[in-house]
Amino acid sequence: MSHRHTPDTTRIGFIGLGIMGAPMARNLLRAGYDVTAFNPTASKVEAFVEDGGNGASSVAEAVQGADVVITMVPASPEVEQVVLHEGGVLEHIRPGALLVDMSSITPQTSVEVATAAAAKGVDVLDAPVSGGEAGAVEGALSIMVGGEQEVFDAARPVFEALGKTIVLCGPHGSGQTVKAANQLIVAVNIQAVAEAVVFLEKSGVDLPAALDVLGGGLAGSTVLARKKDGILAGDFRPGFKVDLHHKDMGIVTDAAREVGAAVPTGALLAQLVGALRQQGDGGLDHSALVRGVRRLSGEKTED
Repeated sequence: MSHRHTPDTTRIGFIGLGIMGAPMARNLLRAGYDVTAFNPTASKVEAFVEDGGNGASSVAEAVQGADVVITMVPASPEVEQVVLHEGGVLEHIRPGALLVDMSSITPQTSVEVATAAAAKGVDVLDAPVSGGEAGAVEGALSIMVGGEQEVFDAARPVFEALGKTIVLCGPHGSGQTVKAANQLIVAVNIQAVAEAVVFLEKSGVDLPAALDVLGGGLAGSTVLARKKDGILAGDFRPGFKVDLHHKDMGIVTDAAREVGAAVPTGALLAQLVGALRQQGDGGLDHSALVRGVRRLSGEKTED
């Protein structure tokens, strides 16, 4: 049984203070962990230091002396850069430490990272998350994990500071596969809500009332509950960017093709999300799929 990574004995190196990473790193501080964070944008590191964390000016410095290193970066190329390349995590992490990659990347990259880490005597878990910015801030994320049971059990206290639903889904890469399935369901859900909203708007129905009653029936979903207010207010500030959902739909379609699973609706959504991005909405929240439906329905949307 591996030693449990509890706050009193565990130093954490945290790499990536973006929309998700910053609140996650703060929740680890709040749980009593000693956290040293690095981000390419120095201002984000400075803000973290103001909140009581330690700042690092490089990956090497963040990883130095850490028992657990968490990476939370945008995509596979960044994970490869930060973990595998020169000056990266595996060059500086101590043997016996644990690397937890919480980014959403291809299952294949997770397996490559695990293989490279094993050669250095470093344990690895892939542990992507769902719940968006709100879930990260509230410490209520769903965390889907790939790796070994014993390593997962040791890391549980760290995960408990970040999320509510924490599940080991299988060997290395399994967390990423489940995350890809999650993103497929979420994108299809948002698109269905978006189409319903435009249909209701064009029909002259009281939209808030309609969405309330839909939320109480079989059409109710976490997506509808979480995204309704933003859609009604026309507020598309990103909790999760269209750009990132575009990346994730690429992962879904590639991984599904790899295993021979048909994802026809997923393929359509990959195109719709890609189109939304080309229309200049890549930096908006993925609930901006409603803007794409409005355009398809002959409406002009304000930029």
